[in-house]
Amino acid sequence: MVFNPTQEDLVQLNGLGLTVEKVQEQIDHFKEGFPKTRLEAAATPANGGIRVLDDKEITHYEQLYRSLGKDIKILKFVPASGAATRMFKDLYAFTATYFGVSNNFANEFPDVKVFLENIHSFAFFSDLKACMKNADLDIEDYLHRGDYSTVINFLLKEQYLGYGNLPKALLKFHRYGEMQRTPLEEHIAEGALYARCSDSTVNLHFTISPEHRNGFRRKLAEVKQYYENKFGIKLKVTLSEQKHYTDIIAVDEQNNPLRDEEGRLIFRPGGHGALIENLNEQHADLIFIKNIDNVVPDWMKHSTVTYKQVLAGMLLDLRTKTFDMLRTLDGNPDDNTLHKIARFAEEELNIMVPPTCNAKDFHDLLNRPMRICGMVKNLGEPGGGPFYTIDSMGRRSLQIVESAQVNHNDLQQEAIFQASTHFNPVDLVCSAKDYRGHYFDLRRYVDPMTGFISKKSKGSQTLKSQELPGLWNGAMANWITLFVEVPITTFNPVKTVNDLLRKEHRES
Repeated sequence: MVFNPTQEDLVQLNGLGLTVEKVQEQIDHFKEGFPKTRLEAAATPANGGIRVLDDKEITHYEQLYRSLGKDIKILKFVPASGAATRMFKDLYAFTATYFGVSNNFANEFPDVKVFLENIHSFAFFSDLKACMKNADLDIEDYLHRGDYSTVINFLLKEQYLGYGNLPKALLKFHRYGEMQRTPLEEHIAEGALYARCSDSTVNLHFTISPEHRNGFRRKLAEVKQYYENKFGIKLKVTLSEQKHYTDIIAVDEQNNPLRDEEGRLIFRPGGHGALIENLNEQHADLIFIKNIDNVVPDWMKHSTVTYKQVLAGMLLDLRTKTFDMLRTLDGNPDDNTLHKIARFAEEELNIMVPPTCNAKDFHDLLNRPMRICGMVKNLGEPGGGPFYTIDSMGRRSLQIVESAQVNHNDLQQEAIFQASTHFNPVDLVCSAKDYRGHYFDLRRYVDPMTGFISKKSKGSQTLKSQELPGLWNGAMANWITLFVEVPITTFNPVKTVNDLLRKEHRES
């Protein structure tokens, strides 16, 4: 299908920062699909794909981070645009179907029963109680009478507490006596513990949705001075939104562009992979990346802080050695030196070195962005995992691969996928600067032939949408990548509201 835009379409594309060629490329992807990732093996401790550090190494890298991290700019980058709607999926389903009577409430709505039985334990309970009181309603009376839908509607609906429409970042997750903290605040507290620059500045960047910008600004204005005083830091927080030029056109089942009631082309956000554009604008020597909902109260932060420092120390150590190698390559290295560089690349960086590799080839292999990714043992969580993959040129590399990228109909590929022992918790430490002190253009290291295509309903229409693999998948496919095992205690995401009842999210 050839995309022939109208004059109005061209004006719309120009406003989004998109070109006709880019939209045509997107339509071609819909038509042809994306190739599946070719797995060679699951990356595991047994085959060297995942490093497991002993106590001596942990202490060494912690100390190294404190030494090498003294005079560099450190940044914490947190994707935080997601709304909390899915956190409350069971509560929404309940209010749509429950009309005050149920002969078998516990079996019909088990998760809602758990929620209601523990409602006083949630950090947001006092706000919910006050919200109902402002409407002259007593929450305890409504709970006693079994009018649960009213209580839940006051929690979720926008005209009341509005938790169903807020981003996770601004929900109250944890209780500290009479105080409560949001994930936004927990990331500030974390940053103060492991991402403090030598001048006591803590740099944080949150990617957000435009409709939530004012909410973020209000919360930051409310809490900034408190956390600066509490931790003795200078807090610098920046916000950005997903770029419109990363949006992807929606098509029907015949791959024809879809239009809204006013005849305008329909575009959808490109997913997490599009955030490589936002990351590319953040200039720092060391960047921590972590999801917004993977936070814990202070009493649980110790292992998180320890391993963040360990991964950062390891990255800075390997980066220093890699930079030394690159400077050597700028000279006229002999064969013996090239052999040493090859051994370093293979043994320390897990890079496959071609049989014939000259100084320029080594330079291309080593002069790339670098990341170390923490991996936890797989306990059945959905999502990506660590694998050795083979690209179209026959090159092997370590990649984080999502299930949707794998050909599950191929028995061999499925067997490799099932052999994975670890899971990606989104625990990354990154270096985006080259050995000459220049920042990489991170867009050059994206694999453009990765993506997902899915079908969705929009009113009476069925539309096909396209999404780029996550920031840590195809968007970082051509980075130098290493995997390190981190303890499961560092991974405590909140996917449903009842996750907040787990001991890891309660007061100590």
